[in-house]
Amino acid sequence: MVSKSCLFAVDKATGLLEPAEQCPSPNQDARPCGGGPSLIVVHGISLPPGQFGGSEIEALFTNRLDWNAHPYFEEIRGMEVSAHLLIRRDGTVIQFVPFTERAWHAGESRFRGQSRCNDFSIGIELEGEDETPYDDRQYPALQAVVNALCAAYPGISAREIAGHCDIAPGRKTDPGPAFDWFRLYDGLGPGN
Repeated sequence: MVSKSCLFAVDKATGLLEPAEQCPSPNQDARPCGGGPSLIVVHGISLPPGQFGGSEIEALFTNRLDWNAHPYFEEIRGMEVSAHLLIRRDGTVIQFVPFTERAWHAGESRFRGQSRCNDFSIGIELEGEDETPYDDRQYPALQAVVNALCAAYPGISAREIAGHCDIAPGRKTDPGPAFDWFRLYDGLGPGN
């Protein structure tokens, strides 16, 4: 579990975050030639909706979700999605896709006139939902991750962080009004 004092580091050669737990997802592919991450997209997810703490998110991102285990899963049956990271409500950070690869998290999207955000973004899922306050332990973990990403990838700063709602307006609403953007920004390092 990540504590408030935890520091993360990105291995730029492998695209892995240390000391995050690793849970490789098959739902990834190569970034376009010469493309590297220049945007962080913050998401919110709970499976089933409004329920926290189960293994369903990891199962979804690794194509092992039992579609018959809950009625809601019929709505998402067959989806092949992933994110680079998941931050659990207790602050645990799990990595599914190396930052050097393209995760399948944004869908149809646009940021500052550039479409296909998966090509140039890092997707971070927070275990939560739009209207439920995110857990206090998630913010320091997210801040530490963002600080590590900004150190590893100079094209990323606080100005290059967006919600899924910002890059896919009208289609997505996460991380929703329950996410405290000021709290995130207050914990970022100088120069970010």
